[in-house]
Amino acid sequence: MEGKVFYVWFDAPIEYIGATEEWADANGTTWRDWWRTDEGADDVRYVQFMGKDNVAFHTVSFPATILGSGEPWKTVDTLKAFNWLNWYGGKFSTSQKRGVFMDQALELLPADYWRWHLTAYGPEHSDAAFTWEQFQSTTNKDLADVLGNFVNRIVKFTESKFEGVVPQGGALTEVEQSFLAQLKGGIAEATANLEDMEFRKAAQSIRALWVLGNEYLQVAAPWTAFKTDPERAATATRFALNLVALFARLAAPVIPASAEKIAASVGSTDLSWPSADEDLLAAVPVGRPVAAASVLFAKIEDEQVAEWSARFGGAEG
Repeated sequence: MEGKVFYVWFDAPIEYIGATEEWADANGTTWRDWWRTDEGADDVRYVQFMGKDNVAFHTVSFPATILGSGEPWKTVDTLKAFNWLNWYGGKFSTSQKRGVFMDQALELLPADYWRWHLTAYGPEHSDAAFTWEQFQSTTNKDLADVLGNFVNRIVKFTESKFEGVVPQGGALTEVEQSFLAQLKGGIAEATANLEDMEFRKAAQSIRALWVLGNEYLQVAAPWTAFKTDPERAATATRFALNLVALFARLAAPVIPASAEKIAASVGSTDLSWPSADEDLLAAVPVGRPVAAASVLFAKIEDEQVAEWSARFGGAEG
């Protein structure tokens, strides 16, 4: 091989197979049925995720290597590529100290803040520019004002008016039935978006369901009903507490750590993805204790944006 050049994109993807074998050996399981179509890999759904600059290597170079071997290796079924995430319209640059990188980002805020923003507003179908100002706005609106506000309002109300346990109440009214129908439609939409790997659309579908929860509280207004009709207030509270458990499940694929806290506030541990056909009001039974978590999502303040812009570069960088 002296004098020969071995192109990295020839051998690098082969390590996908090698890494699977290494994992299987370490865990005492098989790997060939993941990769060999003559040993069961025909049942495997193989999806790749990557940046757009790597598409050619995974759609031409690696498949050509596999096909050229003449052996029955599994080839990719779906390739999902993402565009560039830019920094205020320009490139991230370590030398110019422009941009926040993952180790630094996690020192500033919990991972879920970044997970949500990069999923809901990331460069999926076109390049996207990260700015601290947009990050502040979307985080505060989506996580603090919509999701966090809904969860804290109803759980704290339960603690205050129903001794911190899920009340019985009466039968659901047309108000609950109407919102339940909308929720089921929204779950079906979010599910379809996730299955299509349309992640920005899925995030917005999930957010729309959280918004429905806040709209329900505005319409049902259990704090107002409690003054004249405690049973009606109890019905609305029980309905909303089950929405807390549902919203945790909807949040789990994107913000898993926060989803655990939200579910725990109503004594739930189920973070599986919901089906529009299941009973969405059975997760939080009557009599179960609930407890408000500490602040789920602290708002990003202007002072923090100014500090981070100066440290990592911003519009002036």
